[in-house]
Amino acid sequence: MGLFDAILGRRKPARPDLDAIFGLPSGAITLSASLGYEATGSGAVAFRVPEGRAFAEVQGEVEALLAASGNPAVSVTADQYGYTWLVIATEPPDVAALVTHLHAVNLTLQDTGWGPQLLCATVGFRGPGERPLAMVYLFKQGSFYPFAPMPGGGQARDTMLELQVRDLLTEDLVVERELSRWFPLWGAPGL
Repeated sequence: MGLFDAILGRRKPARPDLDAIFGLPSGAITLSASLGYEATGSGAVAFRVPEGRAFAEVQGEVEALLAASGNPAVSVTADQYGYTWLVIATEPPDVAALVTHLHAVNLTLQDTGWGPQLLCATVGFRGPGERPLAMVYLFKQGSFYPFAPMPGGGQARDTMLELQVRDLLTEDLVVERELSRWFPLWGAPGL
């Protein structure tokens, strides 16, 4: 950071700590023991990339890497906002294996030059009454937040549950302090 950046109050964005995702298995144990939420075995990485041959090569590299590391189910989809979601599922649900696969995808994308396009990673959970919950990792902030859509498919959030999960997981994960950064992931794959 230069002198003018310091004078003008600019900060460098937090460098993504891709290893922070390894805190999720202990967070999953806490969620299960305290609230009855169990991992679904599904997670995803969201990123924005231009279409073209370069990404097709990276996608092939990611799929080959995953096939060599346990061959989880992998699918790629795009959302209405222009983000590509690489969805990974483990059967039976295994948070530690899922986190390892997500980390491998993140590293591959970063190492091939797509790091600045990483948006977030998600890991899905289901609670009592099949209530959905996702733990979302924001790459640019280096922090997690819970996203709990209300059941029924509408666009309403269970903010009380999100705050409860935040308070519960502060020992396991770096939780995003700014609630304005807890953006909803309506229709995100893997939830």
